[in-house]
Amino acid sequence: MLNPIDYSIADLRRSATRIFRAGVAAADPYHAVKRCLSVNGRNLTINLDLTDPALIRSKPWPAVHVIAFGKGACAMAQAAQETIPYSLWAGPGIAVTNEENARPVDHFKVLAASHPLPGQAGLEAAQLIADRIRQAKEDELVLILVSGGGSALLPLPIAPITLDDKIATTQLLLACGATINQVNCVRKHLSLIKGGGIARLAAPADLHAMILSDVLGDDLSAIASGPTVPDDSTFSDAVHILKAKGIWERVPQPVQDILILGLHGSIPETPKTGAPIFVNTSHTLVGSNSISVAAITQASREQGFETILYSDHLTGEAKDQADSLVLFAKQQLSLNHARPIAILGGGETTVTLTGTGKGGRNQEMALAFALAAKHHDLQGCWVFLSGGTDGRDGPTDAAGGLVDNTTLDRQHKAGIDPLARLSDNDAYHALQGSQDLLITGATGTNVADLQVLLIAPHQR
Repeated sequence: MLNPIDYSIADLRRSATRIFRAGVAAADPYHAVKRCLSVNGRNLTINLDLTDPALIRSKPWPAVHVIAFGKGACAMAQAAQETIPYSLWAGPGIAVTNEENARPVDHFKVLAASHPLPGQAGLEAAQLIADRIRQAKEDELVLILVSGGGSALLPLPIAPITLDDKIATTQLLLACGATINQVNCVRKHLSLIKGGGIARLAAPADLHAMILSDVLGDDLSAIASGPTVPDDSTFSDAVHILKAKGIWERVPQPVQDILILGLHGSIPETPKTGAPIFVNTSHTLVGSNSISVAAITQASREQGFETILYSDHLTGEAKDQADSLVLFAKQQLSLNHARPIAILGGGETTVTLTGTGKGGRNQEMALAFALAAKHHDLQGCWVFLSGGTDGRDGPTDAAGGLVDNTTLDRQHKAGIDPLARLSDNDAYHALQGSQDLLITGATGTNVADLQVLLIAPHQR
């Protein structure tokens, strides 16, 4: 525990890292599945709600098809493999994850695919999964283990849309600052498996999804683009998003053609609430950002900090949120807290790309925070961590950034202009120059991002 009188920047940096890791541990996908599955003889029991053990789905299914996809796929697959006797399986399972998290799992064919942009390996994996799910018979169970990143890892576009068309559309959406819900709305209407597509393929077999949420508010239709649940968004919504973001004329022509066909009712909509294909489907939410925020709150208290929740639904432009957080911190410091304070957040900000640099939303928020702290004259000894729980922030090897009072001075000494780097969306190289990148490696889970701001009124 941190002594409120005995602290330094180094102390606070260590504490921030420990607190962040507690949040990641709370989203461990292996234990999330283990909590919800049990077997007695040939009877498989699934817990439907972690808050109510009485809510279960139980049946002696003659065969179980196990499919896992997302950044936590291998850990979730291992938990299923250890729990369900192989005699109950319909055949080897399939697990699709990103390259950093891929590892062998008994009784599974493990496939590595690219993320955050879809690739050829993901296309082949998606086709393999679709073919396998179609084989499921009535009264058999299709058990789907879903974690964050599933949308990009499993591209299966509607013909004649090609993978390159899908990649180009995804890149345009990511670059224009579209929210994850907006990106997923468009993805659903270009895909054969997203937006309830897996439920459509599985019917009339039974279907259950165990879902590790990387979406704020845990909207099941948004997690991995909602492949197992109803989708009440429309082709009209997808077209509106592309036009509102000013990229409609830039998306590939086949994408425009399919969306227009859908708009006119010439191809089927995604399956909606109340559709018959959902009669035999269910789900369990096994982990989420809110659970991880609760864990970092507890860890902060155990470290001796007075804990304040800034936001458990942090969204918006990363740079703007950094500025707002600094102002909030100054307000808190004016209240004369008796102990060092921890100001905590969870969510998923966005970045509108205007430069050509390298980085991610967490790195951008960390660098912007350091600049805003100087601009607003944030007092005290402080450190700020913003990190992705998956261990990867954007197309980089860093989870995010960990900055402090001395970050800007160290960057200037290294010949770095932090404001210019921020303007060029090049937070990665700015933080690399001051040794403030948060490097954790792949964590095997993904429940969006966590923010930890620690402040002590005076420095030792």
